[in-house]
Amino acid sequence: MFRTHTCGELNINDVNKNISLAGWVQTIRKFGSITFVDLRDRYGITQLLFSESLNEKLEANPLGREFVLQVSGVVNERSSKNPNMPTGEIEILVSDFTILNKSITPPFTIQDDTDGGDELRMKYRFLDLRRQAVKKNLELRYAVGRSTRNFLHEQQFMDIETPFLIKSTPEGARDFVVPSRMNAGQFYALPQSPQTFKQLLMVSGYDRYYQIVKCFRDEDLRADRQPEFTQIDCEMSFVDQEDILNMFENLVKRIFKDVKNIDYIESVERITWEEAMWNFGNDKPDIRFDMKLCNLKFPSHTFPTKADISSLISGVDFKVFDESETVIALAAPGCSEYTRKQTDELTEWVKRPQIGMKGLVYIKCNLDGTFKSSVDKFYSEEKLKAIAEATGAQPGDMIFIVEGAEERTRKAASELRLHLAQQLGKRNPEVFKLLWVLDFPLFEYAEDDNRWVARHHPFTSPKPSDIDTMINNNPVIDNPSAYLKHPYANIKANAYDMVLNGNEIGGGSIRIFQKELQQKMFAALGMDEHEQQHKFGFLLGAFEYGAPPHGGIAFGFDRLCSILGGSESIRDFIAFPKNNSGRDVMIDAPSTIDDKQFDELQIKLDLKD
Repeated sequence: MFRTHTCGELNINDVNKNISLAGWVQTIRKFGSITFVDLRDRYGITQLLFSESLNEKLEANPLGREFVLQVSGVVNERSSKNPNMPTGEIEILVSDFTILNKSITPPFTIQDDTDGGDELRMKYRFLDLRRQAVKKNLELRYAVGRSTRNFLHEQQFMDIETPFLIKSTPEGARDFVVPSRMNAGQFYALPQSPQTFKQLLMVSGYDRYYQIVKCFRDEDLRADRQPEFTQIDCEMSFVDQEDILNMFENLVKRIFKDVKNIDYIESVERITWEEAMWNFGNDKPDIRFDMKLCNLKFPSHTFPTKADISSLISGVDFKVFDESETVIALAAPGCSEYTRKQTDELTEWVKRPQIGMKGLVYIKCNLDGTFKSSVDKFYSEEKLKAIAEATGAQPGDMIFIVEGAEERTRKAASELRLHLAQQLGKRNPEVFKLLWVLDFPLFEYAEDDNRWVARHHPFTSPKPSDIDTMINNNPVIDNPSAYLKHPYANIKANAYDMVLNGNEIGGGSIRIFQKELQQKMFAALGMDEHEQQHKFGFLLGAFEYGAPPHGGIAFGFDRLCSILGGSESIRDFIAFPKNNSGRDVMIDAPSTIDDKQFDELQIKLDLKD
C-alpha cells in the first residue's frame, strides 16, 4: 500500500501509530538540521518532520513543491499546535520517504490565496483543482447531487438516460450541431434540454423520471453562462401545478438540510408574474429585503388592474415626468444623509449604457420631517410628502426616481434596487429566500416577425381557464399595432419558476398533452402543418396513443451550487469550465480538424484552407 491513512484524518488519538502517507508537497520549511513539509491530498494537509538523520537522503533526493511523495513514520504530538487545521495537533516523524514523481515549478501557488489569475488557472485547471477552495466547491456540488438523487429515489423517481445526439429543432437558443459521417449532409444536434424525450417517457408510462443531465446551448456567453451546463431534469404524470410545486419545494428544502444544515421549514412564498414585475421590476425578484417599487406612472395596458397615481407627479410643469411613459420610485432606508458625491455616483451609475437612464431624481426624507430634493424648483413640500407616503418612505430614507420608456425604465429600477441593497448590506449570501413566480404570459409578441413566440417553450400548457380562448381564436394578427387587444395577449401559462435570492434556479410547466392543443400552439408560433410534422411529428404521433396529463421542472444545477456556495460565478463549481469566450484554454478547444475528417464528413469549407 502507498498509504495507510489520508492526510486529513490523523489526530491526537493516533499518537505513536506507525503510518504511511502519500500526497503532494505543498510547502517546505528548513530550520537548521530539521525540515518541515506540509503534505497535501484530497482530504487535507498533514505536517511532516524530517529529522537530522534523513539529511543525507534529502541532499541526494531534494524535495520541491508539488512533488508526489510517499512517507512512513510515527504520529507525534506537535509542540506548536495549529487549531485551524483538523490535523493541527499532530505531525509525522518521518523514518523513510520515496519521491514517487517530481514536479516542475507550478505557474502559480497551489493555495487558497493563489497568485494565479483566472485565465492562467483555467489553462492549468488540473493544478487549480488541487486548491482547497476549489475542492470545497466540488464537494458541495457532489453533496447537492447526492441529496437530489436520494430524495428523488425515495419519491420513486427513475433515473433514465436520454440521447445526446438528437434532431435540431431551433426554437430558442442556437443548437450545437454534429455532422453525421454515415448520413452525408445531415446533422445531429446536442440537446438544449431533454424536453421531448421526458414527455415521451410519460406517454410510455414512466410516471416519475429524472436526470442530472448535460445540456448544450450555442448562445452568447456571460460570466454566469456556459455552452454546456447541467440541470436537474424532472417530469411527473397525473399531476397538476400544485403537485409539482409541493414536490420540488420539498426537494430544495431537503438540499438545504443535507448540504447547508438549514431547516427551511417556512412555506415558500408565491407571487404572480404580474406582481413580480409591478413590485420588483423583474420576474426573479430578490426578496431577502423589501424596497418595493412605487409605480408613479405607467402605460395603462401594462398593468390594467393597477391604480393610476400619476397625479402625484403631474400638474407642476416638470416636462421630464410629463413626457415620460413610465416613472418609478423606490425608497432606500436610512440613506437621507447621502452626500452630493454619493448621489452623483448613483446618477452616473444609472446613466451607464447597461442601465440606460438619462438621470436620477432624488428626494431626501429628513429626520425632522422635512424634505429636500433635486426637483425642489418644481415640487412643493406638500407634493414631496405625498410622493414619500406613496413609496412608504420613512424619516431618514432617500427616494430615488427613474423615468423613460416602460421596458427599459422598469429594468433600470430593478437594477437600481439591487445595487442599493448591495451597498446597504441587504444581500447577505448566507441568507436564503425562496420564491415561486406563477402565471406567466404564455406568449410574447415579436414585432419584427409579426407573430407570437412562446415565453417558456412550445410545450407549455395554458392555464385551464384559458384553453378555450386558445382553441377558439385564430392566432394570426391582422394589425400588428393591435396585438395587445388580441385574445392571445392575455393567456396565462400553466408555468412556474423557482427563485432563490434573485436568481432563477428552476423553471417548468404543466405540459400540453392533447394533440389538437399542441397543434394549435405550433400554429400560433407560425408553424404550418408541414413544419409541425417535420420538427415534431414524433411527439404529435405519440399523443395519439394515450398521453397522460403531465408536467415537470428543470433546475439549473450549476447555478444552485454557486448560490449555496456563496459565489457569483458558476465556473467555480464546474470541474473543467469554459471561459467567457466559450473556450477550454486547457485543452485548446474548440480547434480545427484535419482534411481527412472534412473529407470523411463530406464537408467542404473555405476555413480548411
